[in-house]
Amino acid sequence: MRYPFKTLLCIAAIPAIFLATPASMASKRPGSATRSGRSTELEIQVLLDRAGFSPGEIDGKGGKNSREALAAFEAVHGFSASVRDHKRLLQSLGVGLVKPTAVYTITAEDVAGPFSLKIPEDALAQSKLPGLYYTSVKQELGEKFHSAPALLQRLNPRAHFTAGEQILVPNVLGAGRVAAADEKSAPIRTQAIKVVVSKSASTLTVYGHEGQIIFFAPVTSGSFHDPLPFGSWKVTEVRRDPIYNYNPDLFWDANPANATEKIAAGPNNPVGVVWIGLDIPHYGIHGTPEPAEIGHSASHGCVRMTNWDATIVAGIVADGTIVVFEK
Repeated sequence: MRYPFKTLLCIAAIPAIFLATPASMASKRPGSATRSGRSTELEIQVLLDRAGFSPGEIDGKGGKNSREALAAFEAVHGFSASVRDHKRLLQSLGVGLVKPTAVYTITAEDVAGPFSLKIPEDALAQSKLPGLYYTSVKQELGEKFHSAPALLQRLNPRAHFTAGEQILVPNVLGAGRVAAADEKSAPIRTQAIKVVVSKSASTLTVYGHEGQIIFFAPVTSGSFHDPLPFGSWKVTEVRRDPIYNYNPDLFWDANPANATEKIAAGPNNPVGVVWIGLDIPHYGIHGTPEPAEIGHSASHGCVRMTNWDATIVAGIVADGTIVVFEK
């Protein structure tokens, strides 16, 4: 694999956002229920995640990523914007059929670590660490259940997040799957033939062999200084737990005095837990240590996703899969 020997043009370090009360936002979000309680933003986000239309980091608030995912689900299933169709849309999504939360027992493995108490922002300082590990059990469980650590704290205000403790978690797929198997929660088994990244919408759509959408997720892509290279490319490699090769010469805002450094693997690595390389130097699709910022900010050229969404994409693409970057 070529990844360890080439330098990647991607980095992110933006603080996470905090959780607001879902009920306080209900009347302002598509699909939200009033106090009569047919659906909540948490339920909508969980069901979208289970259906393969990722809202990004589940925070119970909704917002742009949730609206984009719901609109994509709506379009794929042929629903209109009418009130009647909106009710049918929610029914098709599974509102009322699947509980948005489930009970999870924290394991000894969850709390075993190792943990990095603090991740420095400076690349040189990061390169001195043996690994870019999770910073806490809550961050680890947040990634496991596709959610903001603040949401886990809100769902479990008295929890200490220790081994053997039972907590409420978003009822999603992936490493944190706790739901019984059903049609909407089945893993994606179809191989991708094309991936389309929209710069203007900040979304990534994966198409299967019959032209159907098999996965949809929010992304963060290039900025004014590091524009996304529009056009058609191909996947050349998929590397999990990548080592990040930092080269200040490739960053317009980097300190030229800093040296080229190798940053160890881990979920808080600048490219997260997976790197999908393309046939254009220094560009790819990858994870991020800052899932709350996906869909809301620019990056240094590459396409960033939450670690869990990037992992899903890595599992359904292969060498030669077409990747289209469009405006």
